[in-house]
Amino acid sequence: MKLYCLSGHPTLPCNVLKFKSTTIMLDCGLDTTSVLNFLPLPLVHSPRLSKLPSWVSKDGTINLEKELKECAGRVFVDSQPEFCLPEKELLDLSTIDVILISNYHCMMALPYITEHTGFTGTVYATEPTLTIGRLFMEELVNFMERVPKAQSATCWKNKEIQRMLPGPLKDAVDVYTWKRSYSMQEVNSALSKVQLVGYSQKVELFGAVQVSPLSSGYSLGSSNWIIQSHHEKVSYVSGSSLLTTHPQPMDQSSLKNSDVLILTGLTQMPTANPDGMLGEFCSNLAMTIRAGGNVLVPCYSSGVIYDLLECLYQFIDSANLGTTPFYFISPVANSSLEFSQIFAEWLCHNKQSKVYLPEPPFPHAELIQTNKLKHYPSIHGDFSSEFRQPCVVFTGHPSLRFGDVVHFMELWGKSSLNTIIFTEPDFSYLDALAPYQPLAMKCVYCPIDTRLNFHQVSKLLKEVQPLHVVCPEQYTQPPLTQSHRSDLMLELQPPPMPYRRCSVLNLPFRRSYERVYIMPELANSLVPSEIKPGVSLATVSAVLHSKDNKHTLQSVPKPPPAPPSKKRKRVLDEPPLVLAPKPLLSGAVPLEAFLATLQKQGITEVKVEETADGHILHLQAEDTLIQLEEDGTHIVCDNNEPLRTTLRDLVLRFLQKL
Repeated sequence: MKLYCLSGHPTLPCNVLKFKSTTIMLDCGLDTTSVLNFLPLPLVHSPRLSKLPSWVSKDGTINLEKELKECAGRVFVDSQPEFCLPEKELLDLSTIDVILISNYHCMMALPYITEHTGFTGTVYATEPTLTIGRLFMEELVNFMERVPKAQSATCWKNKEIQRMLPGPLKDAVDVYTWKRSYSMQEVNSALSKVQLVGYSQKVELFGAVQVSPLSSGYSLGSSNWIIQSHHEKVSYVSGSSLLTTHPQPMDQSSLKNSDVLILTGLTQMPTANPDGMLGEFCSNLAMTIRAGGNVLVPCYSSGVIYDLLECLYQFIDSANLGTTPFYFISPVANSSLEFSQIFAEWLCHNKQSKVYLPEPPFPHAELIQTNKLKHYPSIHGDFSSEFRQPCVVFTGHPSLRFGDVVHFMELWGKSSLNTIIFTEPDFSYLDALAPYQPLAMKCVYCPIDTRLNFHQVSKLLKEVQPLHVVCPEQYTQPPLTQSHRSDLMLELQPPPMPYRRCSVLNLPFRRSYERVYIMPELANSLVPSEIKPGVSLATVSAVLHSKDNKHTLQSVPKPPPAPPSKKRKRVLDEPPLVLAPKPLLSGAVPLEAFLATLQKQGITEVKVEETADGHILHLQAEDTLIQLEEDGTHIVCDNNEPLRTTLRDLVLRFLQKL
C-alpha cells in the first residue's frame, strides 16, 4: 500500500492512495497562496496601480518592466494571477480510478486533474460539497474573466532570473507549474464526473474496497472517508471540527479500528479561539460604524460568512446597528444564501428542527426580509445606485488580489475611519495588504478557523486508537515562529509518519488475509474430521475462481464423457487422470512412544540427539537417520527401501490422516 503526496499545503491536501488494486485520489486542493505574488486585478481603472514603478535589479542587468512592479519595497508580477497546482509528474493521473472529496475548499483543483490528463474515473462528493464547490469555481472564473489581462508574464519564471529577484518571489517553488484559472466549460466538464453520496453510504470499488463518507462537522456536507477491504481499514480525516456550528456534528466512532489514519486539514490558527475571534469581530465592527467609518470583510461566498451573519443578527440590536446596511457582494451571493437554507438534512440538529416549524434554519433569511442584508452580484448595476455609507461589506476574494474587494480597498484605503477585518485564515494578512501600502485604514485580524486543534486531535486519536498515523510534516514540529511550543505539534506513540510534497510513503501494513467464498455444493461435499475437541478440519480440492476481486472456490469440473467414436482413439486424446489427493497428516510423533515402538521392531541401537527444531534419531546398526521436527519428519537411509517403508509406517501410526 502506497501513499503519493501531491500537495505541500496541509489544509489543501491532494494525496493518492494505492490500495489493493485501486488508485484513489484523496482531495484535490488548489494552493491559492501563490496569487499573493501578483498585483491585484481592479474592476475599475486604478491610477495608483497603473503608476507603480517597474522593478529593475540594482546592477541594472535585469529589467522586466512589463512583468514586475514595485510597491512599498515589495515586488509583484503584473499578470493574471496563477495558482500552484498539485504535482502532476509523480504518477500518471489517467490511472486514477476515483477521487474522494472531503469538502468544497478541497476540490478547487478538480478541473486541472480531470481535464486534459486522460482521467476517466469517478469523483465522489456529498450534494452540498458539489453545489457550493460549483459556486466557488463559478466565482473564481467570474473574477478572472471580467478583468482579463492581455499579457502573460513568463520571463520572471526563468530559474536564472528568479534567483536574482527579491523575496518572496525568489523563494517561490515550482513556478513553472503555476497555471491560470480554468474556464467555465472545464468546470462543467469536471463536475459532470461527480457522483453524489450520502453520509455512511457504502460505495463498492471494483469489488476490492468499499468507501464511505462520514460527517466531519466542519462545513455543509464536509466528510471524512473510510476506505476498507474485508481485513484492512484506512481512515482519511480532513478538515474536521468538534465545535457546535451550523453543520452536522462529527462522526468519531466510525473511525475506530483503523490500521492507518491519514490526518490533514487541522486548524491554521491553533492559538486563536473561534468564539473569542467572533466577539472581537463584532466589537471592532461596532466601533468603526459608531465612528462613522465603513467595514470591509474579505471572505469566501460560503462557510464562515453564515456564522458571521448569525453572530451579527444577535448583536445588531444590542449594539444599536439596526440602521447600518450590510452588503454581501459576490457573483454567487444569491445562490449561496439560498442554498444554505435548503440543505436541512446536512445541518446540526438545532437547525434541522427549525425547518419543521417552519422557519428558515439560518437567521440571514430574516436579515434579507427586513432589508438589513442586501446581496448583489457585483459593484456594477443596482449596487451603485443603492449603496449608502457607513456600511459593512462582505465580499471576495480573501487574498485581496481579485474580486470586488479590490475596488473597496482602493475606495476606502486612504481613510483611517475605515476598517478591514480579516476572518479567513488562508492568507497572511500582511502579504494580502502589501500591494495597497501605504494604507491609512485600520486593519484587524480575527481569523476564524473551526477545524481541529492539536489538543482536540490528540484526544480524538486516543479515543479511536489507529495503529498508524500519517500526516503532513508541518504537524510533527512546532511552528517556525513559536519553536518553543511543543503543544502545537503531534506527539504520538508510535510517532506519526510525516509526508511532504512529492514524497511516496510505503504504508506500514501488509495484507495477510483475503476473503474466499465457497460454493454450496462444494461445502456440502466436505467431510470434517475432529482433530481436537471443538476443532475440526476438512481438506478441499477445488478450482479458485477470481473475478472483480471476489474469490470463489468451485468444485473441480468432471471431465466430459468421451463421445462414442468408430475410430481408434490415439493415446494422447484420452483425458488426463484426476488423481485422488493424498491425505494430509496432522499431530506430532512422541519421542518416548516412538523409541518403544522401534524396540518392539528389533531396532535397539538408537542414539538420540536434541536440535533446535526437535530430535535426530541415529539408528547405528542400520546406518539410518530419522529427523523428528515440529512440521515434518525425514527418514534418511541409503538403498534400503524395505526398511524406509517400515519406518514410514511406524511414524504414520502416531499421526492423524485428514
